Amino acid sequence: QVQVVESGGGLVQAGGSLRLSCAASGNIFSINGMGWYRQAPGKQRELVAIISKGSYTNYADSVKGRFTISRDNAKKTVYLQMNSLKPEDTAVYYCKVEELRDYWGKGTLVTVSS
Repeated sequence: QVQVVESGGGLVQAGGSLRLSCAASGNIFSINGMGWYRQAPGKQRELVAIISKGSYTNYADSVKGRFTISRDNAKKTVYLQMNSLKPEDTAVYYCKVEELRDYWGKGTLVTVSS
């Protein structure tokens, strides 16, 4: 069994920054991709950013130039540095870990006030 736990969410003013972390633990064979997704109230879950095992990255257009995804393979952890936050970034942010199957965390709430 693999556990995925996000942390780092909170309340921040528009223009501020937050850093999310996501750590995987348990019976892990080999982690492939890792990614961040978000779901705002009344909306579907959407991709924010993903990073491959070789550290290739892909971002949603709405966050390009503001968010940076990175990973520490030794720590089985993925990070999301979020700068220049906007109220529309308010959502629950979920981490996905791609191993033999996909594992999801329970999410961490990010609230950006105007």
